[in-house]
Amino acid sequence: MGLAVLWLVLAVAASTWLFLSSERQVVLAGHDAVLRPTMSGKAIIHTGPVLPDVRLDIGGRIGVDVTLGKTELRSMDELFERYAVLGSAPDGQRAVVVEQIESMLVAAVVRGAAVSLAVVTGGVLLWWLPGSQRRADLGRRLKEAVRTRHGLATAGAGVVTVAVVTAAIWQPWGEAGAPRTDKEAGPVAGAWTPLADFLGPEIPVPDELGVVEVRGDAYANQTRRLVASAVDTYNGSRTFYEKVVEKVPDLALREPAEDETVVALVSDRHDNVGMDSVVRAIADEGGATGILDGGDDTSTGSDWETFSLDSLTDASDGLDKWAVTGNHDHGPTVGDYLAKQGWTMLDGKVVEGPGGSTLLGVPDPRTSGLGNWIDEKGVSFEEAGSKLADIACDSMEEGEPVATLLVHDPALGRESLDRGCVTLVVGGHRHVHSGPTEVVGENDQVGWTYTNGTTGGAAYAFAMGKIRRTAEVTLITYADGLPVGVQSVELETNGVLTAHEYVPLEPPTTSE
Repeated sequence: MGLAVLWLVLAVAASTWLFLSSERQVVLAGHDAVLRPTMSGKAIIHTGPVLPDVRLDIGGRIGVDVTLGKTELRSMDELFERYAVLGSAPDGQRAVVVEQIESMLVAAVVRGAAVSLAVVTGGVLLWWLPGSQRRADLGRRLKEAVRTRHGLATAGAGVVTVAVVTAAIWQPWGEAGAPRTDKEAGPVAGAWTPLADFLGPEIPVPDELGVVEVRGDAYANQTRRLVASAVDTYNGSRTFYEKVVEKVPDLALREPAEDETVVALVSDRHDNVGMDSVVRAIADEGGATGILDGGDDTSTGSDWETFSLDSLTDASDGLDKWAVTGNHDHGPTVGDYLAKQGWTMLDGKVVEGPGGSTLLGVPDPRTSGLGNWIDEKGVSFEEAGSKLADIACDSMEEGEPVATLLVHDPALGRESLDRGCVTLVVGGHRHVHSGPTEVVGENDQVGWTYTNGTTGGAAYAFAMGKIRRTAEVTLITYADGLPVGVQSVELETNGVLTAHEYVPLEPPTTSE
């Protein structure tokens, strides 16, 4: 029993030290960032030498220290707009931080328990191996050594060493204490200042930002202007999308039958994380159990844009998830990142899709190369469409016809429809709704093509904040392994949310 208690005490001490000494490198808010756990109960974000640091209470005992590193930046205004929009839709980034902190805690506990077990086991062996007579002899020699001047000095040095190490780990001189301010001279350099005091009475600060404090060595008027603009963007984005979500229960969405399966189709989000809460609200209200992502979740496919992927993944929690990359998702980052987050990335193989249906999809051939589904290089868009049709038709001949073809640009699936080898082709790319349009294949098979408008409300390749054009989410219904209907939900720039009529897709027929 005594050894178990000793092990537990050592394990707790070692785990705590390992946890508070650990750090992780992640991409956060578009930055290469380093996370370090603390016991402050606060999130402290170090932004660098130019921008003010930020601190806020997060509840509980465990806190986090975040140091932001490099990012891709075209202007300071764009950077502050990014911060503001992410602040108004923080769930994706919060989930990243929580996951990393929990991972560090688990790793520290496992390592601490293992180290402590080794120490206790080693101690027991060292005690047991010499035998009782040898232990008594060693004890007498130790007492004699401690009585000497050298022995006392050695023992004293050991006590001092332990005290210094303990203080270094504890660091009682850290962030404790209230922030210093000088109301007559304004914010004091290096002091934590409430955001409302930093901006001044002329800039209204939302109630939920009342817990935010800032700190910096200097506060230029330009910095204040950027922060004030970010607060305005934050408030506008948060208010706009919260009001939209509140309207979703009033939509006239078709209720699926017990034997039907519904999925939500999104495409061309282009980093607009604000729409993700709307997507999830529509999916839940429409009875969706899955999501199809038609690509262009980013503007360039860069590492700094993983915040958009984090947000969509967090909003899709609990849903079945399938995706392809779009022409703006350059490079391997988007596909690899989503795959690690649990998405099924379609790569030219027929897989099980919604409601037990068959699903085929490929990355857009104009993005990061043609992917693994095409071996040849330099294949044109038309040639890629022909090869895709070969895959669909081969699957049909093998007795596994493709119910849904998910591509970024539905034009890529046109030949598959013309040959009569797929039932429904869905995608986006054009940022404008189109369809469903019936297509009769050369074998008299009936199929449909459907283009979803931009879910991010994107007018260009980058969309954050309020939507710049009509945004769209589509609900697709499946029954008996086939798509049987679609229903579009559109959001106008003025906040008007409309559910259009459900459009049934008649089952395909085979000519005699």
